Amino acid sequence: MSMFKDMLRGDESLFRNEMALDFEFLPKVLPYRENEQRHFATCIAPLLQSRNGRNLFIYGAPGIGKTAAMRFVFRDLEEETDDVVPIYVNCWQKNTTFKILIEICDQLGYKLTHNKRTEELFEVVKGIVNKKAAVFAFDEVDKVEDYDFLYSLLEEIFKKSVFLITNHKDWLMELDQRIKSRLLPEVLEFRRYSLAETKGILKQRIDYAFAPGVWEENAVDAVAARTFELEDLRSGLYLLRESGLAAEAKSSRKVMTDHVREAVAKMDEFSIKPRSELDDDMQVILGLVKSNSGKKIGDLFRLYQQEGGQSVYKTFQRKIRKLADGKFVSIQSIKGGADGTTSIITYQSTKKLTEF
Repeated sequence: MSMFKDMLRGDESLFRNEMALDFEFLPKVLPYRENEQRHFATCIAPLLQSRNGRNLFIYGAPGIGKTAAMRFVFRDLEEETDDVVPIYVNCWQKNTTFKILIEICDQLGYKLTHNKRTEELFEVVKGIVNKKAAVFAFDEVDKVEDYDFLYSLLEEIFKKSVFLITNHKDWLMELDQRIKSRLLPEVLEFRRYSLAETKGILKQRIDYAFAPGVWEENAVDAVAARTFELEDLRSGLYLLRESGLAAEAKSSRKVMTDHVREAVAKMDEFSIKPRSELDDDMQVILGLVKSNSGKKIGDLFRLYQQEGGQSVYKTFQRKIRKLADGKFVSIQSIKGGADGTTSIITYQSTKKLTEF
């Protein structure tokens, strides 16, 4: 008896475009973020009239559409004009002034960056951008190690808008005053999606990613409910893919709640950022939190110093936030008490996510 007998044939699949379940996939229509996109466009609009644009500080929880909304507006801008250059930098990956300027040069089409110093790279950027106008979007900006690039852009680029995107509302308060006084940003909060909106977004992705009619409605409801509870659409997209794969493995032509349960059980293996992306110091900090889960951030910093950690407190805080964004740890702010406001850091131990 062949073990392949009951499997779907090679020309059969529940998926029609699995790439649509990637978080980076940009649909033709981005639902429930029209007001936020309009605000982006309003800040950029003066650049289309050869005037200086407005700056914007954008914050909200992870996985609720901040980056997608930005990329959506940038796509429209590229289709509208060649006179305003959209530049998007992910500061998780490019976290120093030098790396950021290399990335900007690359996006501007300048490739001769080898052996150039930071100051020389900025002169290249300035020379190109000041002939036109630009919108600079720095995503996960709280991850950068220094802000020299930001000061230089604000000071020496004539016509620009600067958008700063972060999960943390209080990051702006910690920004150097000399930069803040030049930035003078408007502030835009991204609210969390409602349950109905979460389901609407997931159904849109199902329409893109799966063959028509393969998802049972109660299975969609189960994924939507779990995604709403986790408050992160990336988790929902993971569940859609894994549920589909579980259904295919059983040669089912429908995705049902049993397949969703299997996918949820695998969530133990899922994190937003792979641990391999963490540098050595981040690995040390994560191990420290794991051994001292539930302690105050100040106490953890003292332990970190005792073990030879070299980062200053602000850098340590930033790295804790980076771990939280990657779902490695959680941060709970506690107000009042002898220490005033402090943060409790908890290691994200594996969870059994099997209830609906």
